[in-house]
Order: sequence, then structure tokens, then C-alpha cells
Amino acid sequence: MTIWNLGSINADMVYALPHLPGPGETLAAAGFQQFLGGKGTNMSVAAARAAAHVAHIGAVGPDGRWAKDRLTEYGVDTRFVAEVDTATGHAIIAVAADGENQIILYPGANRAIPETQLGLALSEARPGDWLVMQNETCLQAQAAKMARDLGLKVAYAAAPFDADAVQAVLPYLDFLILNAVEAAQLTQAKGQGPEALGIADVIITQGAEGATHLRQGDAARHYPAQKVDPVDTTGAGDTFTGYVLAGLDRGLPMPQAIAQASLAAALMVTRRGTADVIPDLKDVQDARLG
Repeated sequence: MTIWNLGSINADMVYALPHLPGPGETLAAAGFQQFLGGKGTNMSVAAARAAAHVAHIGAVGPDGRWAKDRLTEYGVDTRFVAEVDTATGHAIIAVAADGENQIILYPGANRAIPETQLGLALSEARPGDWLVMQNETCLQAQAAKMARDLGLKVAYAAAPFDADAVQAVLPYLDFLILNAVEAAQLTQAKGQGPEALGIADVIITQGAEGATHLRQGDAARHYPAQKVDPVDTTGAGDTFTGYVLAGLDRGLPMPQAIAQASLAAALMVTRRGTADVIPDLKDVQDARLG
């Protein structure tokens, strides 16, 4: 099967700081690196490295051909990544000494994906494939409806959180993943918790506290996180999502898919960077963490 990802593609500019800046504070960075990133890209790379077949639907500007080439190098099908006249999206990421991060996002080409590109891509999809989306692109509601009509399973990572965008796709979802802050925001917007939305599977990630799986009709089940010393938490949630979907696509039961994804995310936070440093399946299978 195939995981179709309507996803963002960014250049991630990462600055190492002693701590995250407060209002009006100026800090000198101790280091700078540029990586391939974007929530969509991270999920595509993670799923591909977890042995899934992944096709990315997105866009870059004339300055972003390197990003498309690198996605291809990492095993992602990029035939449906368009080149548009808008600058490639980018993120300015501040990473503190304790591993916490702060991100400024410029959407750029991610908000200019042609609708024809979406239709062209999903015309090759088959019933039982997955469509995954995040809130860093355009066309999410159109994609969700099209995918549902075609018999795909639809997954959504509700980040960055926007109540209107999330509510527009809720009727089409089979799987929703969001962090604890986003879950609280969704509860406030809907007046009901994620467990009451009628979605078959919901996962709420909680960072170092692990993740909780809400299965429609079943009791909630909590999965503890692997214990590691983090150096950079950027992309950990995206790695988790990509690995969960890849596991499900490969036929793993949800508990095993989550356990594997938790280990991948734990490895990810011990590395500095985003898509370029996502662990592959062999890394995860060989890992022995506490």
C-alpha cells in the first residue's frame, strides 16, 4: 500500500541558544545549521525510513529543487511535488541547551500547492491506502473528502493548530494525532474532548510523558515514553506520526506501531536536526533504551 502525504516542505534554519528568548530579549546564537524540514517532509521521511512506500504531494519554489532532490534521496516518491513561483517555505528554529525549541514558520510554496496536483496524485491512489495531512499546507478539506470518496484511510496531524482547519476535516478522519496542548485547544473549540468526536483512532502525544491512544468504544490506553537525555526535540512528534502510520500500513497492531514509533521519537530527540537525521528502521530495531 501507499501513504500519500499532502505535506509541507521547508528549509529549517536551526540556531543553538543558551535558552529560549523572552519578550524583547536579544541572544547570540552559539551555532547554526540548515536542514530539510517541514512537518510534512519529516513525516514522509520517517514513514519511508520505517519501510513504507510514501508519495509526497506538495510544492517548492525555484529555490527549493534541492529539497525535492533530497526527499527523493531519502526514498520518498516526489513525482507530485510541484515547482511554483512562490518561495519555498522555511522555518527559523531556536533550540535551547535543554533541548526545547521555538519555531517561526514562513509557509511560502506550501500554501500554493495546485489543486490539479492533488487530483493528479490521488488518481493513482487505491482503496486501503493512507492519506496523511498536517496544517502547514492548503487543500486539506478537498484532499480529505477526495480521499474518503476513493476509499483511502485519512489521518490528520492537527499542527500547527487552527480550530477552523481541524473542524473542516473532522468528518472525514479515521485517525487523528495531536499533542496535549492541541487536544485542549480542540476541546475548547468543540466543547467536547477528542474521545467524543467519533473518530476511530485518536493519539494524544505528551512528550516525555508518552502517548495516549483513544480507540472508539474502548478504554484509553497510555504508552510511556522511552527515557533519554534530549538534545533537540524538533521533529520528534513528526517522527512518531510517520512511524505509527508506517507500522499500521505494514499491518502492525496499534500497540506495536506505537511502541516502535515511541522508540523512533526517543532516538530522534538525541540528534540535532530534522528530516536529515530521522532514524531508520534498523536504528530503531537495534536500539536498546531505558
